[in-house]
Amino acid sequence: MQTRFTELLGCRLPIQLAGMGWVACPELAAAVAGAGGAGTVAPHLLPAPALEPMLDELTARAAGPIGFNVLIPFLDLDAVEVAAARLRYVEFFYGDPDPALVARVHRHGALAGWQVGSVGEAVAAEQAGCEFVIAQGVEAGGHVRGSTALLPLLDAVLDAVTVPVVAAGGIATARGLAAVLAAGADAARIGTRFLATQEADVHPDYQAAVLAANPEDTELTEAFSVMWPNAPHRVLRSSIAAARAASGETVGTVNLGDTEMPVPRLGPMAPIRATSGNIAAMPLFAGHGVGAVREVRPAAEIVREFADGAARLLRPQRNRERVLR
Repeated sequence: MQTRFTELLGCRLPIQLAGMGWVACPELAAAVAGAGGAGTVAPHLLPAPALEPMLDELTARAAGPIGFNVLIPFLDLDAVEVAAARLRYVEFFYGDPDPALVARVHRHGALAGWQVGSVGEAVAAEQAGCEFVIAQGVEAGGHVRGSTALLPLLDAVLDAVTVPVVAAGGIATARGLAAVLAAGADAARIGTRFLATQEADVHPDYQAAVLAANPEDTELTEAFSVMWPNAPHRVLRSSIAAARAASGETVGTVNLGDTEMPVPRLGPMAPIRATSGNIAAMPLFAGHGVGAVREVRPAAEIVREFADGAARLLRPQRNRERVLR
């Protein structure tokens, strides 16, 4: 399943792990990369001195390309430097494409990507020097940049840029992967399906809620806006109700290394294994594809299922194209 994306990054399959904060931990990223996709880590707010050994260990054992996800509202230039010097790519999200940031990544020999929610933002990312863009539809879980459904956005972005385009938003099955590849995408960016993996750093209660949810159980909201205002995000609707019903300024704590941090009520951090407290009242990010997630499995099995299933679905189309030619 070779595409411009796989050729650019040096992976075997057009599958990219979404940057999902601390949930997208090194173990999950390494598993996806080892299975043939592109792994992504997103340890937001981790300072550069602590990031260095984490990435050194990850690159020593990862058997495929790994990238680093950067949220512009929490931009740490030192962390960008550390990641760009060690990983295959650095991708940015939730801010206007910045040629200076892209150049900083390139100076260390890494590729640069930008996740976008509009055609204008995609064009700006290409003009800023990005080697690839991620077109995120409104179906996506987590923070959402635009307001357009994935397929119309993908169609418009493919017409507007020449760099490889990754499709993101609601893709949780092999059929979804096949659909976006058939539509012209160079890869699919998958998040919600990887929440239900053995490697993901997800609190068991969060994982259980994902397994029980249906597509209509998600909502695009700005409810979890403490620390990050005016940033729409898609979560399980139950977490909004639980957070609003909770009392006090915090709903729990999380241990990040040797540091215990409070989890503010209506804050943006999803619960990981090291989180304790009122888990149901924390942001349980999930996209429209959540209804397809029904069991916890190793990440490598999920990657193979996506790839094999999409290949079977696309094979008749490729045969028809040969006949037409």
